[in-house]
Amino acid sequence: MPDIHLPTHEAAFLNLPKAAEYLGISPNTLYVWRHRRQGPPSFRMGQRVMYRISALNEWVAEQEKADSRSNPSLNPLNQKPQRRVRRGSK
Repeated sequence: MPDIHLPTHEAAFLNLPKAAEYLGISPNTLYVWRHRRQGPPSFRMGQRVMYRISALNEWVAEQEKADSRSNPSLNPLNQKPQRRVRRGSK
């Protein structure tokens, strides 16, 4: 994660631009993910879209587990080869 200045214990939440900076992505990408209901969970606090820092960290950890490059159990090269099913000829 980028080294951004976070205030003391009350900084449990980040607004959209700060959350994007925290994740190292553009605010527009985070906005689009929110619009498409992808990406980390967010909520409205008054007029502002907010992200819980703990939820951002959990979401990043989930992304790492879901990626075969980070999770050896998902690597297709670690799977047994499948037998090709022969289809009927025309």
